[in-house]
Amino acid sequence: MSETEYVVLLDDWGNEIGTAPKASVHDTDTALHLAFSCHVMNADGQVLVTRRALHKKTWPGVWTNSFCGHPGPAEPVLHAVHRRAEFEVGLSLRDVELALPLFRYRAVDASGIVEHEICPVYVARTDEEPRLNPAEVAEYRWVDPADLAAALEATPWAFSPWLVLQAQQLHLFTHPPVVRAAS
Repeated sequence: MSETEYVVLLDDWGNEIGTAPKASVHDTDTALHLAFSCHVMNADGQVLVTRRALHKKTWPGVWTNSFCGHPGPAEPVLHAVHRRAEFEVGLSLRDVELALPLFRYRAVDASGIVEHEICPVYVARTDEEPRLNPAEVAEYRWVDPADLAAALEATPWAFSPWLVLQAQQLHLFTHPPVVRAAS
């Protein structure tokens, strides 16, 4: 990874209008930019949730989706998904599917930092156990989708706002996918 990570800036219609250093866009007046989220499932039908590292600029220490990130300028989003899977949680993915192509949100954390993203959401599978990058992830759990749905409903404040919003739109947590046995 280069020292300076750039994000793709977007207009209100989702058109690329430029780039900016990632560190400069996550503040109290965050520009709309391109990101992605990914939910990883294992062979047992469990979903991987991760706890954000405590030093993260936004939502430090909260539980969230498996991983997320930003495609670099001219980088295909799917390439960025695989790159960040390896970087954040040390996973190789298979069966990566676009689940929410138009997911978009704006949220403000307790410190006033804003996330403002057009953020396609992917679901993927893995047969591996995570190998965490401590700069990104403090800990992880494999959880039953129904248990995650119950936790999101009971304590939404303990999770990233994008996970809560995605769960409301993504039926992964209320109607888990059928896991087929290997033949």
